[in-house]
Amino acid sequence: MSADAQPPTGTPRQASTGLGKLLGSVVSVGRDILARRRQVAAQAPSDDLAGKCQQLLHHRGEASGLALACEVIADYQQLNDANKVLFFEALARDFDVSADAILGAADDYKNDPQADQLVALTKAIEAPRIKLFRRMNMAPDATAVLVKMRASLLKLLPDHPHLKCVDVDLKHQFISWFNRGFLELRAIDWNSPAAVLERIIQYESVHEIRGWEDLRTRLSEQRLCFAFFHPAMLDDPLVFVEVALTAGIPDAIAPLIDRTNGTPDEQDLDTVVFYSISNCHPGLAGVSFGNFLIKQVVEEVGKRYPSAKRYVTLSPIPGFAQWLTAHQDDHQIDVHDLKSIARLQAKDANESVKEKILKLCASYLVNERANSVALDPVARFHLGNGASLRAIHWGADLSEKGLHQSVGLMVNYLYDLDSIEENHDAYFDQGEIVVSRTVAKWLQ
Repeated sequence: MSADAQPPTGTPRQASTGLGKLLGSVVSVGRDILARRRQVAAQAPSDDLAGKCQQLLHHRGEASGLALACEVIADYQQLNDANKVLFFEALARDFDVSADAILGAADDYKNDPQADQLVALTKAIEAPRIKLFRRMNMAPDATAVLVKMRASLLKLLPDHPHLKCVDVDLKHQFISWFNRGFLELRAIDWNSPAAVLERIIQYESVHEIRGWEDLRTRLSEQRLCFAFFHPAMLDDPLVFVEVALTAGIPDAIAPLIDRTNGTPDEQDLDTVVFYSISNCHPGLAGVSFGNFLIKQVVEEVGKRYPSAKRYVTLSPIPGFAQWLTAHQDDHQIDVHDLKSIARLQAKDANESVKEKILKLCASYLVNERANSVALDPVARFHLGNGASLRAIHWGADLSEKGLHQSVGLMVNYLYDLDSIEENHDAYFDQGEIVVSRTVAKWLQ
């Protein structure tokens, strides 16, 4: 690696020094209080995590409760995979709602529909584990641990579906804790803290970043990166988007990433391209940030480049190859041959084959639905944001991942600032997708 491609040495952002010292002092005092109480009661610290969780749930002292929350978080982090299953099963079983309490509170409200009875019913239908999650989150850095906890839980759900109730409650908390009002948008550049840049390399999930030299290219002139951060996870991005300023709408990813087309003059830059959006934490699955991110980045880039007249994506189609494989007999297509054509001949492929695949892709993106929304996850995201389907490009991503996911095809979704709200409403209310004339012809 060349000397100028060495990672920067920026100073990580720190939590408020005063708050950090205060929390550390309170935790220290709380530990002393817990130790004295255990000594008086001739009680050794419990090795039973579920038991500690019960204590935390009913604990009333602030300092000792904070210290106990720290113990619970630390103990959880020491669990192996087998014991995590046992812990989640305890959360599902021992920290669940009481059916009798709910029915009793419902009868009381039915007989006397007053505010007090409604409050009692609301408390009854909230599982104790929800209060436990809130109390665990008191510990320093606990939010990040709880996010990783849900990531572990999600991996277990296929084999342990009865744990779904725990996931639902934890996700519900995250929707509140990671509300848009708490998020901070930051521009990422080569002078950002090294810890942040390392995570950008690690978390990139669309187009792999191959080390510091590659990252520096993606952060150099006419390239931008923006990320959302949460105050409880200061230097750990939640989601980020990579942006390119281009002359015209791109039809392939390699020139954007590798800069093979050179650098256009600034006066020729008329298009803002979102070419990669990465969600960073599996534990935040289902907690949407990307739609807010896109709209805020449009505003930020518009301030920097007022001459930009269009906003588009260059997006993968991650479900297309799988769908095509499942239907290749219906359409008399050999997906493996298509991948070979895309790899070896790129845009010079047999025109009849090329047109057939483009038509099938248009049909897949527009007509294949799940619960009334697009089956393809990337299409679902952008169309749900109010974008329109502008173009589908043959041989746009010839990487192994691009061929494996979408037979080399990529899509431009157009964000027309004057119509995105109308498109959004039409998509969700009438199931309508706005498409360009070219795509409309393929759909015929």
